Amino acid sequence: MKKSLVAITIIGTILNANPYTQKDRILDMQTMASAMQDIQNGFFYNNFDMIKEGTTKLSIAIEKIEPPLKEVEEQDVMTRYTNNKVQMTNKIKKNINKKTQDILERFRDGDPKQAIQAFTKITKQCMECHTQLRKW
Repeated sequence: MKKSLVAITIIGTILNANPYTQKDRILDMQTMASAMQDIQNGFFYNNFDMIKEGTTKLSIAIEKIEPPLKEVEEQDVMTRYTNNKVQMTNKIKKNINKKTQDILERFRDGDPKQAIQAFTKITKQCMECHTQLRKW
């Protein structure tokens, strides 16, 4: 019974696993832009709930971001090494998640200047991805 249940779960997971498409990325980028705007509005209105909502939305969206399938499945080791896009994407995701937590902690603790600096560092991470990985 357990084996059949595990087999059904694995098959269901494989069948439902869709590759991350450009359309998915565009929607996630729009969600992240909206989340950044929510955080910024929270700063302007001194509203912790808006900041919390924005950081939560940003954290959820950033976890969905993946390198394009062609970069993940690159067969040439040297190309994969020189591009380094998968590792850079993961590093940027990690940094953004850390800074979202910094924003919440700093603002909650009454230090909005440090929270805004963390927000600026998130923007810097966004630009790093767009200039280095997306070739803006």
